Amino acid sequence: MSFLAAIRFLTSIPVPWLQEHWQHKLSREQFARSLPYYPVVGLIVGLILAGLSWLLALFLPHALVSGLLLAALVGLSGGLHLDGFIDTVDGLAAGHSNAERSKKIMHQGGVGAIGVVAVIVLLLVKYIALNDVPEASLMAVLVLVPVVGRWAMVYAVFFFPYGNPQGMGKELKEGVGWWGFMAATIVTLAVVIALAQVAGLVILASVWLMIVAMAAFLKGKLGGLTGDTYGSINEMAEVLVLILVVLISFNGWF
Repeated sequence: MSFLAAIRFLTSIPVPWLQEHWQHKLSREQFARSLPYYPVVGLIVGLILAGLSWLLALFLPHALVSGLLLAALVGLSGGLHLDGFIDTVDGLAAGHSNAERSKKIMHQGGVGAIGVVAVIVLLLVKYIALNDVPEASLMAVLVLVPVVGRWAMVYAVFFFPYGNPQGMGKELKEGVGWWGFMAATIVTLAVVIALAQVAGLVILASVWLMIVAMAAFLKGKLGGLTGDTYGSINEMAEVLVLILVVLISFNGWF
């Protein structure tokens, strides 16, 4: 049931066979133990994107397919991670280096001008990078992006302190142990190696360095991570995977 909780939380994919009295139970009792399943949910999202790419490529030009795939990625996640990215940018920009003020702004959930500009730039970079991914690598990349992005959240939750006295992030952190983290990492490594071999390991290592640097920065600014910052880390991991794939393919490495 924790797997279903992960699907419900991370995606907009309906789970129609669950009755209402189960849904409340899932949201509380199983949510805290859902973290190890995040890369598996990413794999499901990636396979959906790959299938959609194959279908759309039959009758649409590549640039339009890239735009629709990006829209599908946002839609499948319900915009959850983008919302966290916007809130994080707004909180850091308007908080004036005051941790409590920044977290209050993030908690309010309003959308500021800086957050809007930041998310537009993020989506633009994602679109351009996705459009530049070689056709031979596209299917693999569409799977790698959501898997690595969701593993990035697992790593951040497990290794860095939570910055609020309560919240869903706190439940996640308290509900995962070493075995859960290792399970999520093994799944991620298996997918990365199967799809991209050595290049995939280089990409994952680069994303890991980004997670450590970004999480340490956010910890310094906010006193710990929050649900919004987890979404931000996911978004930055996704865009970094796309940029690295283009960098590697453009230069003919590996």
